[in-house]
Amino acid sequence: MRLHLLLLALPFFSNGQNHQQFKFDGPAIVIHGGAGGIERKYYTDEQIAEYDSALKAVLKVGYGRLANNANGMDVVVECLTMLENDPHFNAGKGAVFNDQGEVELDASVMDGSTKMAGAVAGLKHIKNPAKLARAVMEETSHVLLIGDGAEEFAKTQDHEFVDNEYFLTPKRKAQYERWKQMKKNGTVGVVVLDNQGNLYAGTSTGGMMGKKYGRVGDVPIIGAGTYADNNGAAVSCTGHGEYYIRNNVAFQVNARMQYQGLTLEESAREVIFGVLNSEAGNGGLIALDAEGNAVWTFNSKGMFRGAMGKMTTSQKVILHTDIFGDPTWPEDCGF
Repeated sequence: MRLHLLLLALPFFSNGQNHQQFKFDGPAIVIHGGAGGIERKYYTDEQIAEYDSALKAVLKVGYGRLANNANGMDVVVECLTMLENDPHFNAGKGAVFNDQGEVELDASVMDGSTKMAGAVAGLKHIKNPAKLARAVMEETSHVLLIGDGAEEFAKTQDHEFVDNEYFLTPKRKAQYERWKQMKKNGTVGVVVLDNQGNLYAGTSTGGMMGKKYGRVGDVPIIGAGTYADNNGAAVSCTGHGEYYIRNNVAFQVNARMQYQGLTLEESAREVIFGVLNSEAGNGGLIALDAEGNAVWTFNSKGMFRGAMGKMTTSQKVILHTDIFGDPTWPEDCGF
C-alpha cells in the first residue's frame, strides 16, 4: 500500500515570531538549517532555491531510511553528515570562523529511549563531528569530549581527518572580513521518530562568526541545544547559544511537558516566546514527540527548516515549499 506523505522544506522568512505544528502518523523527520540572522536581503532567489533543494534532499534520504525500518540514530547521524558536507550550512564544510580565522566545530546526539548522549566540541580536523559525537556516546563512558582530546579519541575510531582549510569556503572568508557587522547563523539539526516509536535528536554547528577561540555554545551541551526523551520530545535548537545554555532550552521543552502537563506545541511556544525572545535568545527549535506531534518555533526573522512524514489528515502526497508566499505543490514524493 502506497504511503501518503507531506514533505515540507521551507526557507521561510517571518516577522520574528513563527510557530507551526503538524501531526504525523508513523515515522517522521524534522530538520533545520539554522535560524537567527537569516534575512531576505542576504539571499538571491537562486540561493534560496539551493537551500530548498538541499533541505529536500536530506528529508527524502532520512524519511526513506525511516520508512525502511532504519534505527533512528542511524538516520540522525546520516542526515547530519549530509548537512555537514553541504557548504550552504554552518556545520562542517562552510562553517564560520573564530576570531583567529579558524573553524571549530561542535556536535551532539541523544537517544530518547535510553537517555544516552554523546557530544564533541572545539574540533578542528574531524570532517564529520556528528559521527564522532555518536562514537563518544557508544564507545566511551563519557558524554562530552573536547578539542585535542576528542581528536585523539577519533584516532582510535574510523573517522576522517581533514586540514582545517577543508572547512573554509570563499563565502565564509568574505563574511569573516566583515563579521563585526554581520550576524549569520546556520547550525543544523535533525529530530526523528522511528518505526519503533523511539525519539532521537542531533545537532551540529560551527558556532558564531568571530567567536572567541575556545568558545563552546549550546549545541554540545546536552539539555541546552539537544535533548531527547521518549516521555517528552526530541529537540534540536539553533540560535544565540549562550542564552540557550543559561536557560537549558532543549530540556525545558521536555520538562514543561512532563512536569506541567503541557503539549509539545504549548511548551515550545512558552520557551521560545516567553523564556527567550528575539533580543535575548534569538533563534528557534524543532521538536517531535512520541505521538507524532511536530513543531518548529522561532523568534528570529528566518529559519531554514523542513519536515516529512505520513500525515494523519492527508490522503495525498504533497510536496510543499513556501518562500515569501509563493508556494509550489503538489508533487509526488515517490514513497
